[in-house]
Amino acid sequence: MKIVHLGGGETVTGSCHLLQVHGLNILVDCGLAQGNDFVEPMDRWPVRPVDIDYLFLTHAHVDHMGRVPELIRRGFQGEIIATHPTKTLLTPMLEDALGFQDMSRKEAAGLVEDVDSLSWGFEYGQEFDLGKHVTFMLGRAGHILGSCWIQFAISGEGVVVFSGDLGAVDTPVLCDPDIPEGCDLLILESTYGDRLHGDRRDRFRRLGKILDHALKDDGKVFIPAFALGRTQELIYEMDRWFGGREGERSKVKGERGRGGGRVPVFIDSPLGLEITKVYSRLAAYWDQEAGALLRGGDHPIDFEGLYAVRNHADHLRLCDMVGSAVVIAGSGMCSGGRIVNHLKGSIEDERNDVLFVGYQVRGTPGRDIVKYSKRAGGYVMLEGERLMIRSKVHVLTGYSAHADQKGLLEWVGGMPGKVGEVRLVHGGEKARRVLGGMLG
Repeated sequence: MKIVHLGGGETVTGSCHLLQVHGLNILVDCGLAQGNDFVEPMDRWPVRPVDIDYLFLTHAHVDHMGRVPELIRRGFQGEIIATHPTKTLLTPMLEDALGFQDMSRKEAAGLVEDVDSLSWGFEYGQEFDLGKHVTFMLGRAGHILGSCWIQFAISGEGVVVFSGDLGAVDTPVLCDPDIPEGCDLLILESTYGDRLHGDRRDRFRRLGKILDHALKDDGKVFIPAFALGRTQELIYEMDRWFGGREGERSKVKGERGRGGGRVPVFIDSPLGLEITKVYSRLAAYWDQEAGALLRGGDHPIDFEGLYAVRNHADHLRLCDMVGSAVVIAGSGMCSGGRIVNHLKGSIEDERNDVLFVGYQVRGTPGRDIVKYSKRAGGYVMLEGERLMIRSKVHVLTGYSAHADQKGLLEWVGGMPGKVGEVRLVHGGEKARRVLGGMLG
């Protein structure tokens, strides 16, 4: 058995791992790198794409599946294996990603059709046979809807588990991560291996406190968020905050603007809106709390005062709007998308706030905003324009879609069987070193 890390071995993004065993070439993820991260070019891989038998996808974020179209263009014709929700999410995610690449609509549509025809959805917790004495099982990872870890049972070699990206417990809409029985080799993510998020159950109060403070001066709150996962979590929490469910109704001034009306919340992300619709169709995979709310007539990712910004004209009008508002827009690391337009027109206004709820990779504008907002005279470059950071910047790590150090340790420690070798991936050098020391 041989495992080669073609991406994500020493970086957070660009997940791509090659498992070679019993004559099979199995790829786990095929993602794009972000920021300063690096992935191995396909022409330098130890196998040609045409010789890869299976591609397993742990979830539908682009840093785990964004290079699948390139893989197909280079000759891959094997089977793509994922959970049912991930297969459903692949089409809108790839259509969006290919829209930013230099290709015709016809070519992009053809690649998306190819991915759909090659991909198969599988259930959680059931064992399936790949042949050649290799079986696999998918377990819930709790990162986004459809995310999974992958267990391979290999005759003569033992059990290998790829964690994918693990989420934290008590995440809105998502079931908590399943825990494997044990394994001989664990390929474990380490994004937050050196950090703690704090109590996720307390994040609702902290979010409300930030919104209260931010909106009382008639400014806007801008939340850069990934279209898949983070946007839906935020809508869920905004539903609780602005929707005022029994026992959770906001009593603070921030709930209403100076004119006395409810502060509007805008989802300024076409992809985010599409993914939210898909999430609604996949309600069978929600956790018990979200499912109970839906059955009780309270849709957990929709509420009065939530507005969809569907086209570019509406986006421009929102950019010019006066008064308090909450704007959720992509991209999550401010490296493109509509959030850039908002920040270019607003980050120099001290009445506004920018709230980060996800990991910011080194080399992205989001990372620069977080870092340089702490310094006098701090600035960020957005589309070649130098902008002073005068808006207040907040980082709310309790919204991270990744498990923190404690969560990772508890997931590994919760396996009832033995855990042999642990190999850390998907993290910076410090995160891997610190987590490795904790794991012993």
